[in-house]
Amino acid sequence: MSQSIQFSTPSRTPHLLNLPHSQFNRPLSSIAFRRFPLTTIKYTSIRASSSPSPSPDLDSSSSSSSQVLLSPNGTGAVKSDERSVAVTAVTTDTAGIEVDTVTEAELKENGFRSTRRTKLICTIGPATCGFEQLEALAVGGMNVARLNMCHGTRDWHRGVIRSVRRLNEEKGFAVAIMMDTEGSEIHMGDLGGESSAKAEDGEIWTFTVRAFDSSRPERTISVSYDGFAEDVRVGDELLVDGGMVRFEVIEKIGPDVKCLCTDPGLLLPRANLTFWRDGSLVRERNAMLPTISSKDWLDIDFGIAEGVDFIAVSFVKSAEVINHLKSYLAARSRGGEIGVIAKIESIDSLTNLEEIILASDGAMVARGDLGAQIPLEQVPAAQQRIVQVCRGLNKPVIVASQLLESMIEYPTPTRAEVADVSEAVRQRSDALMLSGESAMGQFPDKALTVLRTVSLRIERWWREEKRHESVPLQAIGSTFSDKISEEICNSAAKMANNLGVDAVFVYTTSGHMASLVSRCRPDCPIFAFTTTTSVRRRLNLQWGLIPFRLSFSDDMESNLNKTFSLLKSRGMIKSGDLVIAVSDMLQSIQVMNVP
Repeated sequence: MSQSIQFSTPSRTPHLLNLPHSQFNRPLSSIAFRRFPLTTIKYTSIRASSSPSPSPDLDSSSSSSSQVLLSPNGTGAVKSDERSVAVTAVTTDTAGIEVDTVTEAELKENGFRSTRRTKLICTIGPATCGFEQLEALAVGGMNVARLNMCHGTRDWHRGVIRSVRRLNEEKGFAVAIMMDTEGSEIHMGDLGGESSAKAEDGEIWTFTVRAFDSSRPERTISVSYDGFAEDVRVGDELLVDGGMVRFEVIEKIGPDVKCLCTDPGLLLPRANLTFWRDGSLVRERNAMLPTISSKDWLDIDFGIAEGVDFIAVSFVKSAEVINHLKSYLAARSRGGEIGVIAKIESIDSLTNLEEIILASDGAMVARGDLGAQIPLEQVPAAQQRIVQVCRGLNKPVIVASQLLESMIEYPTPTRAEVADVSEAVRQRSDALMLSGESAMGQFPDKALTVLRTVSLRIERWWREEKRHESVPLQAIGSTFSDKISEEICNSAAKMANNLGVDAVFVYTTSGHMASLVSRCRPDCPIFAFTTTTSVRRRLNLQWGLIPFRLSFSDDMESNLNKTFSLLKSRGMIKSGDLVIAVSDMLQSIQVMNVP
């Protein structure tokens, strides 16, 4: 039983451009949840017809005594009465449906409202690069695996990428891969092969541009920027990794700069360096460095060859850099689309925030480096502004850096860290990211568990308090067809909240309409059905989306019947569940109970 409204855009509709906004946003107060004919509304005519019957192949499949499904681990299963027997997977099976194994288990056990809306990203490092460790992270809720190109060789990263792909294929996950470029800001070297070094209060350390053929001297750190010794002055304050360790410059001797440790801490390989003079960031030289270095371009070529899903660009200063990279990717990625994530971590990024986000496919609030360039007390306000701008422009946003920093060494977080994570969830960020906690920490699984449990609790509190957001989102559609899709998704989210539906179904080829529904942050989960594996993985970054891979056609009734049959067979939905379905192929919206 369903009520359907479909929109089609005529080739020439000048008289429709002045339609009042309210015509697209009127509440559907006359919906009756009983079986009735499908009504199709077009701009040029109105016609009524009976709901089309299910497609012959689906009908015969559902009526037979056995049914071929796609099991969570990617193999087929023949279901006969109450028993299932595993069979060999058929890759051309158009009736198959793929969904994340953990999400499927959550839906079966606890229902629609149990699913987590905030996505989780884990940086992969020595502590988590093995197949078993990656599987543990995926089971724990990892949606995206991040590769930090500041560390490790390309062969090492290639091994991680292939392990993640194998995990997806064999275990039924949809973990996406994000490659994070190093950037050409000033940073430390590799610490002579050591994993870390401890700087104590009052110690004298040497920062140098010299290269060492043999072992480096004790308390000596190489610096990536050749002009470092000339630019820095005695009395300057040197901040490592956004202020995790602080030094004061006390002497310059040729290429060497002697520094006194004033705030002790842990020095990590390739950590970012900034220096301050008279209370202000020294950024003249930094501004002259290119955003994408020659090494970054080689890493980007590596990412294209390996088919990563996202490339995060460090220290973005303007939209021009993003546009240049996207043109490069379009020409070289062999038809595969790679999302570009702009890392907001500098004063220039904040100055040009709107144009950078508009040009990008998403943004990351890199609070560690951002806190080294603006006063610390301004970081929370900057974070909230970035999250709001991203949501307004329909771009996924990641909150990163030092979420659970103490868990690198300790098995439980501080209460302040939990409050920080809670605030990011309350701001409706799309994703939260672990850095050192999962890359080199002693308790990566526990850190991920903290993110997951805090996200679930805050999201449940939000729903229990019925904190529906009343602030209208800005219009972003550039064409008339885009505006129709936007209005449909806005209406679908509003109806979902008002009617208390169990889920919103979105049938999308590119993922755009699913992102529009996600932007509205409805209370119920969003089932995003797409035909391609790469789009399914990219959707795993966006708030509230549960991405499925499913072959479907332009016939919405056939798609719905097929989807209902498959999901009911898997125990993910049941008869009587109330859903809203939207489609970017026919620009339609329907409300129905699962038969």
